[in-house]
Amino acid sequence: MTSTVTRPGPPGSPEPPPAPGGRGGIAGLLELPGNGIRAIVRSAATTPGRLSVIAIGLVLLSLVAGLFGTLAAQDKKDTINGLIDHREPLAAAAQQVYRALSDADATAASSFLSIGTEPLPMRQRYERDIAEAGAALAKAASDSSGVDEAAERINTLGREIPVYTGLIETARTYNRQGFPVGASYLREASELMRAKILPAAQDLYRIDTDRLAAEQDDATGFPWLATALVLALLAALIVTQVHLTRKTNRLLNVGLVVATVSMVVALLWGAVALIVQSSLVGSGEEDGSHQVDVLVRARIAALQARADETLTLVARGDGAAYEKDFIDLAGQLGGADGQGGLLGEARGLAAGGAAADKVDAAIQAASAWFKAHGQVRRQDDDGSYQDAVDTAIRDDKQDGAASAFLRLDENLVAAINVGRQEFLDDTRGAERALTLLAPGIAVLALIAAAGSALGIRERLREYR
Repeated sequence: MTSTVTRPGPPGSPEPPPAPGGRGGIAGLLELPGNGIRAIVRSAATTPGRLSVIAIGLVLLSLVAGLFGTLAAQDKKDTINGLIDHREPLAAAAQQVYRALSDADATAASSFLSIGTEPLPMRQRYERDIAEAGAALAKAASDSSGVDEAAERINTLGREIPVYTGLIETARTYNRQGFPVGASYLREASELMRAKILPAAQDLYRIDTDRLAAEQDDATGFPWLATALVLALLAALIVTQVHLTRKTNRLLNVGLVVATVSMVVALLWGAVALIVQSSLVGSGEEDGSHQVDVLVRARIAALQARADETLTLVARGDGAAYEKDFIDLAGQLGGADGQGGLLGEARGLAAGGAAADKVDAAIQAASAWFKAHGQVRRQDDDGSYQDAVDTAIRDDKQDGAASAFLRLDENLVAAINVGRQEFLDDTRGAERALTLLAPGIAVLALIAAAGSALGIRERLREYR
């Protein structure tokens, strides 16, 4: 049998490749991960190895729980700040569009009942309403991107409001010249307002109010994931300490005790802060934004009913449809005595609160207005048209419709302002309840991670 001898090459020549099946080359490289895994498994089978794995697990779980807890706390704080600085002002802007346009329509109708030149205060009020509606619409439009329904309503308002104001100016021009056709242009403008403009403004207000309510719900939501992670970490720390007590006969491990205490503090701090925050956000919704929504809808119903009241007189015997709308809106507002409808709902919400007196005064004014309206209709039906007009629009008559409506409107505005302030006060209190919670959880999580690592390290040193 012959053998083959491999002679070494000249100095500097490359080493020959390893024989197939040896420990070098690709086969050897493929075995390295397996060897590493087997080494880890063998190490974990020993007490020091198990302690090392436990330490790594506790540190990682501490960091993950701290990360999610910090993010959850900061997200709630950001949501509440967004409610105060962004969402509520935008809902108020949408409400202002709706209110200003309703008031402009009522004011324009009232001005046509005046004899001779249009009263300057009415003209100024109408122009102020249109300017306020435009400014509020621009503010509402700043947040319509990505909300197709809101963008569509804003486009409708931007397109139709100039048409409305053009019809009003034409009506004024003919009215100053004494041409009856001016009333026709006024009715056309009012129909445009009611058929297209106000429905779009109402939808925009509803959209922004729904978005406000949705963010309030987010602010009161429970951070389930972060809480579950903290509880899991506490359970792991307790189980680890029980395990070490059985293995070492030592009752306490200082590092693990510190880690456990830090997580208990984080859990209790977070629980108390979230309970207080949720309670205040809920109070801000019930006593603030919800109450304001009811009052706003009551005010708009009153403004639209006021426009119907004056348009019935402008129509000169052809205003049955406007009178029917007035009766429907009066029923929505509060009924003949002002005790039911939206005003009754507002009184229930404001009971015992800062706005209660304003709502009660609004109810009394509504009752006086409806009584004066009955007088307007009787005078008009009896042929005393000018007396009916005087009762309807002269605000110097204490028992007239105009003065009663103005008292109603003023008290509703005051109640709305109180409600908005209640919302801001409660929501700011909710934001203060979360002060330092996010960084506090982060610091406590780091303490838990450090305590876990040092506590296990002390046990590992005993095996050296």
